[in-house]
Amino acid sequence: MAQFRLQGSKVLAVAMTGETVKAKNGAMVAYEGEMTFKKKSGGGEGLRGMVTRRLTGEQMAVMEVKGHGTCYFADRASEINLVSLHGEKLYVEAENLLCADGALRTGTTFTGLRGSAQGNGLFTTTVEGTGQAAILSDGTAIVLRVTPQTPLQVDPGAYIAHTGNLQQHFQSGVNFRALIGESGGESFQIRFEGDGLVYVQPSERNTVGGEL
Repeated sequence: MAQFRLQGSKVLAVAMTGETVKAKNGAMVAYEGEMTFKKKSGGGEGLRGMVTRRLTGEQMAVMEVKGHGTCYFADRASEINLVSLHGEKLYVEAENLLCADGALRTGTTFTGLRGSAQGNGLFTTTVEGTGQAAILSDGTAIVLRVTPQTPLQVDPGAYIAHTGNLQQHFQSGVNFRALIGESGGESFQIRFEGDGLVYVQPSERNTVGGEL
């Protein structure tokens, strides 16, 4: 299995001895040793992935890296967070997935209105199995625990990823922009219930606070 380690907080070093990793296209910044690179279309594997890409128009650019040595990945000086999976499934926004062990299965799942409102399609990327994945955040991410006693509301523009047995509900509500008079549309939030972890970044993508 490839070995993932962080060099600081913004560069990922992946040591390989013949293994394969999947990485965001264009994210390789340097490598040592002998590596091969193959571009692949993203959005999931197999027939379901093909159908998803056709329905949404999404073309997540992924490259497959294989070799002996160390490959370094980064993306626009974004912070990198390592996630170790032991048979679980990681749900992550496609733009926030930097790299995943080749043994992990990737796919897509329907996310409903949140994806539509954000303009990111109606699907979120899934990563499943045993291995490591690296996800990106704009600023240092926080990891929030959700339990049956403590549900969590998240601004959709700040959401990165989640793991565990969680249910998502999309609800209208007041966000901070609305409170200070900067919101011009209907705001909404993602409510997580169940048992799991949610990764949140201290910045919003281009959704302007999750407005519809």
